[in-house]
Amino acid sequence: MNGRPLVQLAILFGSLSLISIGGANVLIPEIHRQVVETYAWLDSASFTRLFAISQAAPGPNVMLASIIGWHIAGLSGLMVATIAILTPPAIIALLAGRGIRHWSGSRAIRVFTGGLVPLALGLMLASGVVAARAASGGLAGYMITGAVGLAVFFTRRNPLLWMGLGMIAFMLAQRL
Repeated sequence: MNGRPLVQLAILFGSLSLISIGGANVLIPEIHRQVVETYAWLDSASFTRLFAISQAAPGPNVMLASIIGWHIAGLSGLMVATIAILTPPAIIALLAGRGIRHWSGSRAIRVFTGGLVPLALGLMLASGVVAARAASGGLAGYMITGAVGLAVFFTRRNPLLWMGLGMIAFMLAQRL
């Protein structure tokens, strides 16, 4: 690996944290592009496995950054990536919270915060598309992904049920 991986991890996740409107999942397309294509730290299949682990494990969505950091540079990489992705938004949230509280009646603040909703939703949708593509499950994978997404959206059942059924369906599809 060329360069200084800890510095590269800090710059990558620190800068990406500044555009994580809607949570860390909105960063998935850009994390994938950087980690797989730009730095070539991982291939697409490895990225997908790490993403799946980070989403299946309890805890915050930023766990993906921590797992990638661990994979790239061990415990030091985990620490650097985690701190880099958490610190800038925490500082911004602190300052924004104080500002919004002070100017909460302002029309500009209402328009700004209202405009963040479609932006966050679009970023989340793009993340889902990138994750589905990277999974490389073929037509069966796309169909199962769509079916699970629709089931979660249209029913009141626990999403874990649909995730489990989706995994079973995918395993069966792979065996056939």
